[in-house]
Amino acid sequence: MANGLGLLGGEAIAGTSRTPTQLHSELERQARVKDRANRAANLIRHRVLVVEDEGAVAAGLRLLLEQEYQVDVALTGQEALAKLSSMPFDAVLCDLMMPGMSGIELFRTLAATSPGLEEKLVFMTGGAFTAEAEAFLDEVKNPRVEKPFDFASVDQLLRQAATRQR
Repeated sequence: MANGLGLLGGEAIAGTSRTPTQLHSELERQARVKDRANRAANLIRHRVLVVEDEGAVAAGLRLLLEQEYQVDVALTGQEALAKLSSMPFDAVLCDLMMPGMSGIELFRTLAATSPGLEEKLVFMTGGAFTAEAEAFLDEVKNPRVEKPFDFASVDQLLRQAATRQR
């Protein structure tokens, strides 16, 4: 039976070894690739810094987020400070409780040295709080997400943080 192009569905097109169905599939694939490239060119990908002391968690977050964001990782608060001072980030996904410089100390340091940048922090918590951490979270306006979390929640909070004016 002929299709709308006057070609038989199972016969190869003259000069090729592809059937109309195969050619159609290839053209659809190329259109999807072109569409993704056009969307990527027109889409501003926010730059996100993940601050997480557990390497496996940091790597997992990078894999999860890099589909939508430009992602960099810092494994310590000190490393985060160095990265934040050397390049701009639109949002920072930061573990609250870390050895060395905690997320609380990172927030306070940024507030003192780069006012406004601390507002870009979204805190991750594992549920275990010190009294200081609980008081801090009650005091600041920054959003937080509880571990384990789903991508949609993190995505929404990062987009909100990225659009806050500094």
